[in-house]
Amino acid sequence: MQVIVDVDKNIKRLLQAEDTDNDRKITIEDKGSRRFLLEDSEGKTFEVCGTFQLSVLLQDLYLAKEAGKKEVELTGKQIFLLPVERVSGVIKKYFWDGLTRSIDETNLENALKDSKTSSDKNYVYIPFKDRIAFNYFKSIEKRRKDLNILVIRLPEKLSDEYLNSLNKKPGLLVLALIKSKKGIIKGRPFVVPGGRFNEMYGWDSYFESLGLIEDGRIELALSMAENFFYEIEHYGKILNANRTYYLNRSQPPFLTSMLIELWKNSERKNLNWLKKALNSAIKEYETIWVQSDRLTNTGLSRYYGASSGIPQETEPAHFNQVLKPFAEKNGLSIEVFRNKYLNNEIYEPELEEYFLHDRSVRESGHDTSYRLEGICAHLNTVDLNSLLYKYETDIACFIKNEFKDRFYFNGKTYSSEFWFKLAAKRRKTMVDLMWDKQSGFFFDYNFVTKKRTGYESATTFYPLWANLSSKKQAEILVEKALPLLEEAGGVAASTERSRGPINEQRPARQWDYPYGWAPHQMLIWKGLSDYGYKKHAERLAYKWLYTILRNFVDYNGTIPEKYDVVNRTHKVFAEYGNVGTDFQYITKEGFGWMNASFQIGLKYLSKKLIVKLNELIPPEWIFKNNFRGKR
Repeated sequence: MQVIVDVDKNIKRLLQAEDTDNDRKITIEDKGSRRFLLEDSEGKTFEVCGTFQLSVLLQDLYLAKEAGKKEVELTGKQIFLLPVERVSGVIKKYFWDGLTRSIDETNLENALKDSKTSSDKNYVYIPFKDRIAFNYFKSIEKRRKDLNILVIRLPEKLSDEYLNSLNKKPGLLVLALIKSKKGIIKGRPFVVPGGRFNEMYGWDSYFESLGLIEDGRIELALSMAENFFYEIEHYGKILNANRTYYLNRSQPPFLTSMLIELWKNSERKNLNWLKKALNSAIKEYETIWVQSDRLTNTGLSRYYGASSGIPQETEPAHFNQVLKPFAEKNGLSIEVFRNKYLNNEIYEPELEEYFLHDRSVRESGHDTSYRLEGICAHLNTVDLNSLLYKYETDIACFIKNEFKDRFYFNGKTYSSEFWFKLAAKRRKTMVDLMWDKQSGFFFDYNFVTKKRTGYESATTFYPLWANLSSKKQAEILVEKALPLLEEAGGVAASTERSRGPINEQRPARQWDYPYGWAPHQMLIWKGLSDYGYKKHAERLAYKWLYTILRNFVDYNGTIPEKYDVVNRTHKVFAEYGNVGTDFQYITKEGFGWMNASFQIGLKYLSKKLIVKLNELIPPEWIFKNNFRGKR
């Protein structure tokens, strides 16, 4: 059945009848009848029932309004689509495009947006060696006064002093440009996480690329890899993200895993491209992860956020609890102390130590967690060293399988054996220092105190994903660790026991219990499946997708950054709130790696479980819906 309806008229009627809390969304918190008579252009009415179907109706009417349509044709199939199909469909059709950015004249206004900082100008920073980019953006600066940009060329060497000076002029770091045969310059596109995270992030991009590849968008995933190659060449590392306040730190290294997925799914194998890609990966490995600031005396690596001071992407009040005792010691208000500290008028060694650890936490991507707070720079973490083990084995396999066991980089010839030996050494050290057979956990190792931390974290499953666990260790992990971390809505970031008590002086941290995160779920599903625990992976994927779908159905299509997996809700009250929930009528973004986790999670489910997910729509609403028409 197809009907043609007046867009504005029905939006107004629908909101008046069902949006009782006036937030321009239809959710389970509204107190309407959940029964609406949609009126067509001839005055016929068609009954639509249920929170989910009414929210879908609102979304589709609003999409028509945005497209400038006065009337729109709707079908019963469109409005009464089952929830799994609806979620997967909007991710594929709207969300990836809604999250795509590029840094060029056409898209610069959107890319410049940054709610985390404020400046008098929109500063655009160009790497020292990229003359083409400098000339291109300088021409935009002259022509486009409406953008209020100031283009600045970075110095060849980025000293700590210079990086600190950028705190007063935070801005956008450009990424790779493409010049066509006709001389037209465009920025290489990339996907952002969403909301306040309006730039290309390090580890987010790997998980987003998994979703893009699954949805047939491999060219966009390839473009993101090219932007990583650019960052390594021009900024010296894969950046936390492409803003000036991220220049002093990287993020969890997933580049070789990204290359594997791209290579595996590319229809045409281009060895020149792979050579360039592998050069970038080896350069990043050698110049970042095994350099003296990150390689420790154990032979394992650590996260290390260089520079000094307060991380600039945080809200002004974020560190009030930390700054308060130092402000009182100096007889100042917190605000005055913060400003003096930022201007280097006050030096507090203890505070510098705290912020070294805090910046390191942010490099880890797990910002923030009591697992890492106050000690991160002293830890060989399970997650980082599992990732580096995988770098070593991935590089070895590429060299062995694609380059006839000889690869030339920076004047040296590498064999696969060289990299396999590095991996074997790292694995042995990790097992010796991190594996606790009695508890069934891999624990982070504090190389200063020479002890395992004992903090029970979902990162204990990284060794399965990286394929460094023995079969016996995997068996013990599944038997002992998994039951402590598995919750109704998926795997929690930590156990409640390890997190400890939460109170006014010790607030909740978002990478701890009871919160669950998409990257952990995806890594765990794959790790379990690779070790033969496919039923466990299926069960966990079902729980996670149920959580996503339950909130999508009940809250007008919401797909946010994170969930409370104990209560299976997106209503999260940890730091920063929950990105992806602030919208009206319809979200056209979701959240990057959350979108990916839904598309990837479906691959782990049987048809029977997908049918079960669709039963989130109560049968009584399905049968009450009437699209045959009434007078």
